[in-house]
Amino acid sequence: MQNVDDALLPGQPAVTAGKRKPDTAQAGDFLSLQYVRPFVKEDGAGKSLHFTLGELQSRMLMARPWQLEIDYTRTMMGFLLFNPAPAHIGMIGLGGGSLAKFCYRCLPASRMTVLEINPYVIALRREFQVPDNDQRFQVIAADGALFLKIEAPVFDVLLVDGFDQQGQPAALCTPGFYADCLASLSPDGVLVVNLHYDHPDYPLLVDRISRAFGGNAVEIIAAEKSNSIVFASRGQSISPHRMSLRHSLAGLAEEARIELKRELARVIWEMKTIAGEAAG
Repeated sequence: MQNVDDALLPGQPAVTAGKRKPDTAQAGDFLSLQYVRPFVKEDGAGKSLHFTLGELQSRMLMARPWQLEIDYTRTMMGFLLFNPAPAHIGMIGLGGGSLAKFCYRCLPASRMTVLEINPYVIALRREFQVPDNDQRFQVIAADGALFLKIEAPVFDVLLVDGFDQQGQPAALCTPGFYADCLASLSPDGVLVVNLHYDHPDYPLLVDRISRAFGGNAVEIIAAEKSNSIVFASRGQSISPHRMSLRHSLAGLAEEARIELKRELARVIWEMKTIAGEAAG
């Protein structure tokens, strides 16, 4: 286990001054007792992060630690179809850092702020080769829902992928939370939410997101069908006919284009299918 000293805590310069800061915990202190310590499994080729044996939180290949190994993470990168070069990406839920590492490596012009509430997850950042904090990448130990409400950040893209041993925390599923997500976006910003497709509350959560965004949302089931990704836009109406796969991938290095091309093409196709069904 690594310490969380290198995580940026609210109250340091990157957090807006003069506002009340959400309570934070560090591994081993009293506040940390409310969080479950995840465990790491190794199989020779890679490492995986778990809270329970039945749920995989993240997986990393040792030879290519930045690669997106789990299917839904590639689906979440569909935000590039809305904005190929976001200036500021926000993320709630660090996990093993798959999306954080990929964005840091492949979108060098983007700044990224990652919010993680569990100090034991942050303590594993070096084991999963998550970059150290620098001028364009910050991991902040904070309650993501409270951070949006109190700090009022502005993101071009906000990725919500926060889970614990019981699934998605209730604080990240309320109508108020989704309203705060909307408020945290720039005028053309996009929200991307990872949901468990087979969860009993899945239809309710999709409806809450859609209502918060005035119906400007679309759900794309991940290839393995265990997760569903909801895209919601604060800007113009979502339309696959305004999306260009070539334009969305143009700014990426060849290895990233190869990794994402098939999935982003599928996302566009799914959106066209949904649009056609709605029109019919």
